[in-house]
Amino acid sequence: MSVDGRGDRKPIETAAAAAGAVARAGWARLTHTLGGHERTRVIVLLGSVLALSSADASTVGASATQLRHGLHVNNTDIGLLVSVSAIVAAAASLPFGVLADRVRRTWTLGAAIVLWGAAMIWSAVVPTFGDLLLARVFLGAVTAAAGPIVASLVGDYFPAFERGRIYGYILAGEIVGPGVGFTVTGDIAALSWRAAFVILALPAFVLAWLIFRMPEPARGGTATLVSMTAPQADDDEAGLGPTAAQRLARERGLEPDPELVLRGDPRRMNLIEATRYVLRIRTNVMLILASACAYYFLSGVQTFGIEFTTKQYGIGQALANLLLLVVGVGGVAGVLVGGTLGDLLLRRGRLNGRILVSAAGASAAAVLFAPAIFIGGAFTALPYLTVAAFALFSQIPPLDAARLDIMVPLLWGRAEAVRTFLRTMAQALAPLLFGAVSDYVFGGGRSGLQWTFAIMLLPLSASAYFLYKALETYPRDVATAAAGTYDEHVLEA
Repeated sequence: MSVDGRGDRKPIETAAAAAGAVARAGWARLTHTLGGHERTRVIVLLGSVLALSSADASTVGASATQLRHGLHVNNTDIGLLVSVSAIVAAAASLPFGVLADRVRRTWTLGAAIVLWGAAMIWSAVVPTFGDLLLARVFLGAVTAAAGPIVASLVGDYFPAFERGRIYGYILAGEIVGPGVGFTVTGDIAALSWRAAFVILALPAFVLAWLIFRMPEPARGGTATLVSMTAPQADDDEAGLGPTAAQRLARERGLEPDPELVLRGDPRRMNLIEATRYVLRIRTNVMLILASACAYYFLSGVQTFGIEFTTKQYGIGQALANLLLLVVGVGGVAGVLVGGTLGDLLLRRGRLNGRILVSAAGASAAAVLFAPAIFIGGAFTALPYLTVAAFALFSQIPPLDAARLDIMVPLLWGRAEAVRTFLRTMAQALAPLLFGAVSDYVFGGGRSGLQWTFAIMLLPLSASAYFLYKALETYPRDVATAAAGTYDEHVLEA
């Protein structure tokens, strides 16, 4: 051993240098895949916003045991913590949708994330369950900014022909977030649930600062971020004309619905008028219902997944966290493959390609989750859970991209707000109903959660039904959006 200690430091320095080289190579590869530094920055930051939101919800579930002991509450109360936050978020998403169509979105989102971090710190220092519930109300109000603003920014930042793939990358954050909530903050919660909330709050302020520094994109998708590493699209595909789906609809001579073609400036529509309009679009209603059913089930899993896993498979929380992390990898693969596959089918002339991928994913998820609920061994259930997560999440990116094809650009924010409101209401009911059905219908314990999860497969199956119905209405609604999208008022924006 050297006197000055350099002999001890050399292996550490070598390992650090190797890790740095791997990180740089990984970032370079990611940047090439996503099409350049600016596009990578936007995708990573928007994905981080969704990751932070979902990590908070899953942290409540991962801390359920500690919260019950520390605040003397039951499963229904734990569900109420998540539900009340989601209900407030649902209501607050409507005014945020109006703002997304009218103000600088990056600044609005950054300000909301600052308040977001403050609300999480507040959650960590409350003395009673009632105070924690109040903190969650405030948290729900500010997290509502994410849905409509992220959707509007994706539409304006990225060309229409690749939005499914881009949504896949961004929505990966929505899966990584619960992974952080279940593993990192869940393990911290085993020592202190208050520390878990504080640890989760700290990245929010850094993320807000980075969001403030993002450039605001032009409205209407007229100046999108074109890939620097892939073959460049023509002006139409880059966002300066009809989208790929809308061009296909025109080439096939599909007639728009004359009652729904917008000729005036959508910005002049108030929230009530805009809501009535977007809910008259039948495909939009089907996609909202499908999304609500899928997220209802997902919200229940995020809240009670750890508790179900430990009781059903007889394993400790640390191993349950690891198990769900592996399942999350399947979910990440699902969003990446689903978005890309939907775009591929569309480019090959399948107008319904994005909806078809979503419908297939929803159907497979409902079938594959069933055996995993009743299997008694963790490692036997793992393949079913992983593939089911792949299928469940594969439906989301193509569905989100398809929604932008049936809506004129200057309604993207308000249309997403309406969808977020209805979807979040379903998410809000899920933890409360999961907890109440488990406690009061099936008597709690292992069998209570097991049968609760089994019954809750019904809304997941309904998601597939609504997507198959959307296959019938999507082509005409795409043609309707194309007929109104390129009004002079929109291009002027």
